[in-house]
Amino acid sequence: MTTDNKIYDVMVIGSGFAGMAAAAFAVKAGLNVVQTGATGGIDFSTGFIDLMGVHPMSEGKRWKNPWQAIEAMLKDHPKHPYGYLSAEEIRESVDMFTGFLSESGLEYVGHDDRNVCALTPAGTVKRTYRLPKSAWKGTEALEKKAPTLIVDFHGLKGFSAAQLAETRKKTWPSIRSARVAFPGSSGELFPEHMAWALAEPANREKLAESVMEHAADVEYIGFPAVLGVDPKPVMAHLEELTGKQIFEIPTLPPSIAGPRLRAAFDRGLPSRGVRTLSQKMVTGVRIVDGGMFQFDVGTGVAQTTVTAKAAILATGRFFGKGLQADMKTITEPVFNLPVTQPESREAWHRELFFDAAGHPVNTAGIEVDDHLRPLNEAGEVAHENLYAAGAILAHHDWTRMKCGAGIAIATAFKAVRGLTE
Repeated sequence: MTTDNKIYDVMVIGSGFAGMAAAAFAVKAGLNVVQTGATGGIDFSTGFIDLMGVHPMSEGKRWKNPWQAIEAMLKDHPKHPYGYLSAEEIRESVDMFTGFLSESGLEYVGHDDRNVCALTPAGTVKRTYRLPKSAWKGTEALEKKAPTLIVDFHGLKGFSAAQLAETRKKTWPSIRSARVAFPGSSGELFPEHMAWALAEPANREKLAESVMEHAADVEYIGFPAVLGVDPKPVMAHLEELTGKQIFEIPTLPPSIAGPRLRAAFDRGLPSRGVRTLSQKMVTGVRIVDGGMFQFDVGTGVAQTTVTAKAAILATGRFFGKGLQADMKTITEPVFNLPVTQPESREAWHRELFFDAAGHPVNTAGIEVDDHLRPLNEAGEVAHENLYAAGAILAHHDWTRMKCGAGIAIATAFKAVRGLTE
């Protein structure tokens, strides 16, 4: 066990979208930041940043304009986390977050006042607010219905170019598919291994040669998202070799999108002075020296004790272990905060898995004040310098509303603003 004698301005607990955003915003605000957390949802991300795509959930109504969707949603769900922020704050948070990613080598693009229609591996169309630049030309091809070839590979599971093309064929007659061998490989393929292989220019040349047998008369070529850990040089080389516009389509998790995001934060946060305690959970917390937090992080001989003046709880829900459930109740394990949840275990889920109204357990979470400070059992602020952000907040069903990354980024921005004002 070691003790870090430095007193940090803020401890960020969590390493998903909310935790990474909070750490980036806090260090940009001039704070001394320490961050910890195990694998979070970011590692299984498609790479898309959803702001708001569906409301009402029961109707499955999809929105072109996310700002109009948020406004309509808040009229029906005023306790939704977006209700703590103005539209201007949400815009600023997304711009700052994607700006950080761009500075760390991962470019994001989109429109200011409308969602982008992006292809999914199933051939459906997803509305999202920001997406990696590597996927952008796919939105152009989709919008123009341009002559396009979708490529997949022998041995890559979970991505079928034929299925994607067949799904879109009715409204996009000039789309077609081809399956080719991946250079130098046989048997089952994995996106991250493929991405590393394409760091070699010789492999890109072999790939371009095999694809061009099927692509003579197309304008665009779409690949599963395997075009390099850093896609920019790989895609530029493929465009040079083929003379076509190249784009990526996300694969099913685990994909390369998560590692790309993780790598951007691994480059960007420590270089700006954030101390990162990767893959370690908070195992204990105490209040010391006039209200500061003292955290035990990790276990055994690798355990570290860290002291911070403030904390941002961004641990997510069940996947990130921000909430834990037994057969009777849902709890928050770090600070033992009360969790808003259905009154009984039987009320967590509806009878039908795909019930149009969703499942009540999906809106479980912690209550906060207007500054995103968690509340205790009495409805009072649990600690003046404790804030919360992201999926752990109550009153939202981010998976069905298509607003998960937006909530994480915006509430992280609001939490950092609260502790710096």
